Amino acid sequence: MDSQTKATESTKKYLTTAASIVASAMLARTIVNEYLPNELRTMVSAGFDKLFSRFSTEHAIVIQETEGLSSNELYDASSTYLRTRISSSMRRLRASKNEDKNSITLSLDDGEELIDAFQGVEYKWQLISQQENQGGNRGGDFSSNSEVRWFELTFHKKYKDVTLDSYLPHILEKAKEIKAADRRLKLYMNEYESWSPIDLQHPATFDTLAMEADLKKTILEDLARFVKRKEYYKKIGKAWKRGYLLFGPPGTGKSSLIAAMANYLRFDIYDLDLKEVRMNSGLKRLLVGMTNKSLLVIEDIDCSIDLKNRDEDKENQSNKFHEDEISLSGVLNFIDGLWSTSGEERIIVFTTNYKEKLDPALLRPGRMDMHIHMGYCGPNSFRVLVSNYHAIDEHPMFKEIEGLLKEVKATPAEVAEQLMRSDTVDVALEGLIQLLQTKRNESQGNNGNGEDDKDEKLTLVEKEEEGLESTVEDHDTKEVIIGALTCREDD
Repeated sequence: MDSQTKATESTKKYLTTAASIVASAMLARTIVNEYLPNELRTMVSAGFDKLFSRFSTEHAIVIQETEGLSSNELYDASSTYLRTRISSSMRRLRASKNEDKNSITLSLDDGEELIDAFQGVEYKWQLISQQENQGGNRGGDFSSNSEVRWFELTFHKKYKDVTLDSYLPHILEKAKEIKAADRRLKLYMNEYESWSPIDLQHPATFDTLAMEADLKKTILEDLARFVKRKEYYKKIGKAWKRGYLLFGPPGTGKSSLIAAMANYLRFDIYDLDLKEVRMNSGLKRLLVGMTNKSLLVIEDIDCSIDLKNRDEDKENQSNKFHEDEISLSGVLNFIDGLWSTSGEERIIVFTTNYKEKLDPALLRPGRMDMHIHMGYCGPNSFRVLVSNYHAIDEHPMFKEIEGLLKEVKATPAEVAEQLMRSDTVDVALEGLIQLLQTKRNESQGNNGNGEDDKDEKLTLVEKEEEGLESTVEDHDTKEVIIGALTCREDD
């Protein structure tokens, strides 16, 4: 009996001492958080956290928004999953709504806790964020603040294996299901070295695209083949990516084609503005910040930035300030270097109005694998447009319009503008005929009877046709010249 009494008293003393230590530590921690400078507070808080962990039965897992330069898939999945676990009893939430959605989306706000249960285990989630100063570049000419976010997941330590082996994989799987059920494509723009998204609402599809049928079929077949070739690319030892160069006059539908490709593949678009990137290292950070299954687009690459050529790069290597400044070599490595393997199932699209201005190094296979000439509006393109705008397949004026389109150069944008000017079909078509006749008269005034211009066009077609035959034989690179070939066949 005496021994039991001593044991009981010893236990009481131990528990009393432990409680006293914990209470004192909590009081001290409160004082530290309120009165000490930030740097000293961080050091002391780390010591208290280590002390408390010895008495705590909880484990904590920190899920950062990014890991190094790459996005954290588990963070994205957790954010998606937790939106479906929001409780009406929670005191502080974030609310958002898209124009084309009827419902309001709720998500965790900073510091708010959410309780979830899985297989009888209780889990506590908390979103935490803080501002960090990224400093400037080597020249010290700019700095920026960024928000760092992470989830903290706590649970009883005896359920650690269940959490790692079952709960977190469950979240990843559920997030995939949620995203698949409500998939919204995103359009990203770059600001300094990070991406900012908005919803992609461009309605273009291949059905509504004003494009010659042969070209449309070729592109669709190439895209369908690309997305099925994961194992093929792995077998041949190449990064799972493909490059498209869209070239041709303004108003021929290059941007619409990009949107149609994204909608067809269900890929997000990353619209890269090179003027916002100061360093080659910034390009790399943007590349690894992209998701898989995405389109990287650089529009008007010939005039978006004055890229230094490789000889100038070598001359500047001795200048430390310029050695990382954005350059042609940096862009080439960005497209086709080691860093291009940081993701998979990606499509890279360049657009230009003047293909001849581009450095040949940008155009070779492995960088721009398929060159697509976006030509002027032909009869097939016209029929797609008139079907889109007026829902008709035949009209007595079609024959005259198609004849004029073989004689003059009119972009799909010009034809579409005329078709939109009136809801009355006859009025819209008469306006289009007047436009095309005006163009023909101007062309004849500049070229006499027009025969010299026609002969020049045929000579160009013959050269382009020869180039087409030689590049199609190489199955890794194709050049498609449709607008000009249509004129040749009709002539």
